[in-house]
Amino acid sequence: MEIIELIQNAIVQQFTGTISLSSILLSLVSSFVIALFILVVYKRTYNGVVMSRSFSLLLVLLAMVTSLAVRTISSNLALSLGMVGALSIVRYRTAVKDPMDTGFIFWAIMAGIMTGIGLYLIAIVSALALGLLFMLVFGFQIKKSAQFLLIVRYESTAHEAVMTALSKLPAHKLRNKTMVGSSIELTYDIEIKAHQEQIVDPIKAIRGVDSVNLISYQNDYGL
Repeated sequence: MEIIELIQNAIVQQFTGTISLSSILLSLVSSFVIALFILVVYKRTYNGVVMSRSFSLLLVLLAMVTSLAVRTISSNLALSLGMVGALSIVRYRTAVKDPMDTGFIFWAIMAGIMTGIGLYLIAIVSALALGLLFMLVFGFQIKKSAQFLLIVRYESTAHEAVMTALSKLPAHKLRNKTMVGSSIELTYDIEIKAHQEQIVDPIKAIRGVDSVNLISYQNDYGL
């Protein structure tokens, strides 16, 4: 029984501390600074077309709110249990389309948790390490070649000539083939180095080719 009482007393003492204004301010300021660093990393590694300003602000707000919540519930056992119960019934319906955004959300939450429990040095060092390593990996993944969709429309009489010309292009993969009457449309994934879009000119010169279009896009991995 003495061991059980010791454990109970330790738990109660852990959650019955007082919250000082200085500790709250320190947690908020540290989480704010780390969130700004996370935001800088997010902007430097963003691959989308238009960056969401609201999501950028969310990263900062999320870190600060998490820090304040953890700092508050860590001093009161009843409040911490109530917070867990309240969050367990909340259903978040907003879908995050980009998996990378989900990772940054978790990063902001973890920064808030660490600053909320007072692990300021660990929070700062880990944020710097994660950010620098992530930007390093991101830098290695940047390709000198760009991803394009190659769309070729031609008459069936030019099929053999088009296939011969396509075989001379860099690595490409057929995504779609559409046949309407005597007209054929092929869509390929293709990687072309910067400023070498003219390599498709021989296809345009083939008699019976109606159009050749190159559309720049990002694949599923944002590369």
